[in-house]
Amino acid sequence: MLPQESEEAAVKTTIGQLFEGMRKGDSTMVKGAFAPGAILQTIASPAGGGTRLRTESLQGFLEAVGKPHTDVWDERITYGHIAIDDKLAAVWTPYEFYLGGQFSHCGVNSFQLVKLDGQWKIVYLVDTRRKTCK
Repeated sequence: MLPQESEEAAVKTTIGQLFEGMRKGDSTMVKGAFAPGAILQTIASPAGGGTRLRTESLQGFLEAVGKPHTDVWDERITYGHIAIDDKLAAVWTPYEFYLGGQFSHCGVNSFQLVKLDGQWKIVYLVDTRRKTCK
């Protein structure tokens, strides 16, 4: 495996850890995918029009993931563009989100990762959310 391919695989492993943790409801697994101080944001289009940028705390997200729930949170992604330079990676992943097997919403995740102590960690995640996929 070429060095770039090896780094891409490591980045995908970190992102995969996030979504596997969500499916399992394992907040510890999810937390391990993030860098300290990570930022999570969502771009939404409210029914009344316009655009809203909502910031969620990592702690709040972890609590939601770890709170017992009957429906599996299943975010199905495909990898779009992956760019890596030294200790910085940018990843684009279109997704569809299913709640207990039922389609909920879709959009795109944009990840920024940093390599800390030899491991890729998510430092910034912003996504779009809509009810119809393109």
